[in-house]
Amino acid sequence: MLARSLHLADLDAAARLGARLAGLLETGDAVLLEGGLGAGKTTLARAVIAALTGETDAPSPTYTLTQSYEAPGGFLLLHADLYRLDDPGALDELGLDEALDHGAALIEWPDRLGAWRPADRLEIRLEETGDGGRDVHLAAHGNWETRLDRLA
Repeated sequence: MLARSLHLADLDAAARLGARLAGLLETGDAVLLEGGLGAGKTTLARAVIAALTGETDAPSPTYTLTQSYEAPGGFLLLHADLYRLDDPGALDELGLDEALDHGAALIEWPDRLGAWRPADRLEIRLEETGDGGRDVHLAAHGNWETRLDRLA
């Protein structure tokens, strides 16, 4: 595992990070977004979605659990919000493995995943700071270790 930290001063900085992240995504990637309510997980996910697909009004999948997007070239991006998932056994029904076969997944509340962790994953933990910004802690696993320096 390779780790880095950075500070995002505002939402514009989060959007720029999301755009850089979108440019690095590869088939099989899982991006696990951690942090408390209001930490910026959905904001960062929306920035990735906008940069990759052009969709600027992506809904939060809080109630549907997942939302799929197709990027140019047929790359599939799955956005999952597992906040309401009570049983990790229901993961099979969400299609996470299938999504990784055809693209990447952004997963909010990954603590609900149980033991499921893809080898090629980037864990992002967001923490609010007193100045309205966010501290971002990145942990790269698998092939993300070779790409992390291009993100941070």
